[in-house]
Amino acid sequence: MSEISEPVQDAASVPLPATLPLPAGAEAELAEARRVLDETSLAVRLAGMAGTPIEALRKRLPSAAQGMVDLAVKKALAKALEAAMNSNPGAKPPIGISADWMHRGLAAASGAAGGAFGLAGTLVELPVSTTLLLRQIASEAAAAGEDPKLPETGAECLKVFALGGPGASDDATETGYFATRLALSRLLPNMSVALMPNFIAAIAARFMGPLMLKFGAQAAPVLGAAAGAAVNLAFLEHFRSVGRAHFTVRRLEREYGAEAVRAAYDVLAARARHRGS
Repeated sequence: MSEISEPVQDAASVPLPATLPLPAGAEAELAEARRVLDETSLAVRLAGMAGTPIEALRKRLPSAAQGMVDLAVKKALAKALEAAMNSNPGAKPPIGISADWMHRGLAAASGAAGGAFGLAGTLVELPVSTTLLLRQIASEAAAAGEDPKLPETGAECLKVFALGGPGASDDATETGYFATRLALSRLLPNMSVALMPNFIAAIAARFMGPLMLKFGAQAAPVLGAAAGAAVNLAFLEHFRSVGRAHFTVRRLEREYGAEAVRAAYDVLAARARHRGS
């Protein structure tokens, strides 16, 4: 397998390497993870499931609610982390119900309940839906061989809320995957409790863009109930797939080395740009 000295900068003019520093199976896993992390748009999925254009969702939210939402998001993330990490993400649901459908049902129910009471109800519902999301992300971490009970894994689960594909409508996801990971790692070089508020604030700042769409969708009482259920399902599907991709990359890094995975990721991204050029 050939070595890659540096990432491809101009996909349209620079020849792409024929091979990657990974086995074929690992390359396929990384390619799918990269597609999700770089190309999956929550805004598009949200608009599709809610049946409402993105700008219309934004305009539904009163401008005066920004500060109130900001505080609620930080509290919801902190509470969700504590609740999700103290639970058993691998616990089996009642007989006859799959874990996937149980979480989908809970997410839809909490979104509908919050949306039925407009903005006030959504603020109350936010910690519940965020905890459900984090539990699903923790399940993906466990499936990739990580221990959800470890504080380090909890921090990695929180990072998923700051990750996602780029796009003009995704206000909170304009930075690349590895750049976002590096920036967040610098905010929390160790698991010091004293540093956690700054880390959560950084996650909240990037999570705010998607959440503003959620709040906008659920701002109208009663009508917001249906939108709340659809939005929560969109959030669940999106962040679960992003979590799976993130922990796939981490597993491959443990197996083949971070440098090899990063080099392969860059080549796969260059190939995608080349196909789109």
